[in-house]
Amino acid sequence: MAGRSLARHRVVVVGAGFAGLRAARDLADVAVEVTIVDARNHHTFQPLLYQVATAGLDADDVCYATRGIFHRQSNARAIRAQVVGADLGARTVELADGAVLAYDHLVLAAGGVTADFGVPGVLEHGFGLKSAADAVAIRTHVLERFERCERDPSRIDDGELTLVVAGGGPTGVEMAGGFAELINHVLRRDFPSVDVNRARVVLIEAADRLLGTFAPKLGRSAERKLGRIGVEVLLGTQVDRVTASSVVLADGRTIDTGTLVWAAGIKANPLGAALGLEVDRGGRIVVDRDLRVASHPEILVIGDLAAARDIDGSLLPQVAPAAIQAGAHAAKVIKAELRGGRPVGRFRYRDKGSMATIGRNSAVVELPSGQTVTGLAGWVAWLCLHLVMLIGFRNRANVVVNWAWNYLTYDRASRLIIEDRPLPPRVGGPG
Repeated sequence: MAGRSLARHRVVVVGAGFAGLRAARDLADVAVEVTIVDARNHHTFQPLLYQVATAGLDADDVCYATRGIFHRQSNARAIRAQVVGADLGARTVELADGAVLAYDHLVLAAGGVTADFGVPGVLEHGFGLKSAADAVAIRTHVLERFERCERDPSRIDDGELTLVVAGGGPTGVEMAGGFAELINHVLRRDFPSVDVNRARVVLIEAADRLLGTFAPKLGRSAERKLGRIGVEVLLGTQVDRVTASSVVLADGRTIDTGTLVWAAGIKANPLGAALGLEVDRGGRIVVDRDLRVASHPEILVIGDLAAARDIDGSLLPQVAPAAIQAGAHAAKVIKAELRGGRPVGRFRYRDKGSMATIGRNSAVVELPSGQTVTGLAGWVAWLCLHLVMLIGFRNRANVVVNWAWNYLTYDRASRLIIEDRPLPPRVGGPG
């Protein structure tokens, strides 16, 4: 690096999620060449994917073309490609099409994937929620279940209109609440000949309360709200296995279901192992306190992919705020090195609180001070924060209009089945 012109210093960022985008954008004022590599050509605002899945928003409301994000950043370019390997000694990464990218600094921000925890049948018959494609697939699948039951009501007896959500964290709670409102306020009117009263939304959580990372009273508040809108909450319950038409619980009970959404966990993208880097049991890449790989200090790992630890030694949460802060830290590390300044030092995560929405006029918010907010005030705070975090004026405008329409009319505009294909023969799979 010492003999290389600063104007030619190459930074490759793998992943266009919250962490990767922040790192790349924070390098805008530095004489480097930034290449952002992602298998998709867009950034996805994952906190609102559940609203796409429950017909509240369209996929393009929560996604933004990566190339468009960097139109005004002259030192950056985005390419759609998948990193499959690397020569760490030569400082190159290999792409799926055989191309090779050279780097002086490599920032790995490939995020996480759905963790099935080894439960048989989850990958074959359940849905994860990590991409816009996942969300649209869930929405299409649920709408198709109602279409099938309108033509053949006996399918309801087989659990075709039972929606099971596994995982009582923020994603599972928001998904269950969204499904309940979709059924109660929209599909009931769309399918007047279907006995929608027999539709069920079941939320399964292995722990003894919802929202385990929140204050206990907020978990209880979420459970009460979900109960009021018709969600059946099963606490202290584990999934033993999943079949094409049912979810079998560890206690022997069986829930006949047409749809399983698996929101029970996340694990690191397998990229770390593919590159030959040291990973922990969860697949996260082991990093130093400053988010570097010890054996290759030119590599920084950020976001869900990093086994980053807080001051007390605990693993940092795999959440958007931590990813964004890590992205900013990685950019500072690169800037400091190029300018020959003092080292940035360890990464310090600043917890800015947690929140989850349970439905109309209801959310739970926990601030770093321990103060909690629930109900309408929490819901308004949730709306405002997510609008601020969205990328692009058009996306924000579309989301505001859709939210206002949904609120005033109890309608969900995004419930089209676009794909022209036969209805899937099996009940529980993605079809």
